[in-house]
Amino acid sequence: MTSRTNTMTTAREGKQLLAEEVFQHIAAQIIEGELPPGYRVRDIDVAEELHVSRTPVREALQRLERLGLVTMYPSRYTEVTAVTPDMVEQTLEFAGYQAGIAARMGVARMSEEDRNLLAALVDEMTTGVAPHEHVFESRWAVFAFLSGRSRNGQHQSLLNDASMAMARNLRAWRVPFSDHERMLGIYRDFREAVLTADADAAERLARAMHYV
Repeated sequence: MTSRTNTMTTAREGKQLLAEEVFQHIAAQIIEGELPPGYRVRDIDVAEELHVSRTPVREALQRLERLGLVTMYPSRYTEVTAVTPDMVEQTLEFAGYQAGIAARMGVARMSEEDRNLLAALVDEMTTGVAPHEHVFESRWAVFAFLSGRSRNGQHQSLLNDASMAMARNLRAWRVPFSDHERMLGIYRDFREAVLTADADAAERLARAMHYV
């Protein structure tokens, strides 16, 4: 009985891993623009491309729909959604609150060595303001680091799952030109909060970066 149970568990874990790989594959194509808004995704085509059954593809598409990256039309096709201004605003707000949580937990719990590593990532983040480039990527590096030091598996899981939607929706977002200097000031204060282990200030400033 134990052997059969172990076999069933292994098979289930294998299916979950396969669905995760399909999810990552399709999400990456959407984020990179290989599958543009309005593109119709057919599960049978994806299954043939990846040499898998349609089941993990459907599971991956359902997960992508929950994140807002696609809309599924049963028995027809799945369509990649467009990024609207309202979607960007909502995602920015969500990212701000999650960044605040990550900062509050991470700054309070990380080592001094981690603080120095994080300060270097914040320095890189400042270069994403003036040239209007790499804003999401540099911010994500900072807050993924903080989440990793949060010692909170629930938060890490939530942020990891939502990262695909945030990457797609905020990829083209830029700090308004008129707000460059203020944002750079927030980054400098945030760096100081990290180095002095001021978790309260770090949380407040992480949210301020996202206009929350």
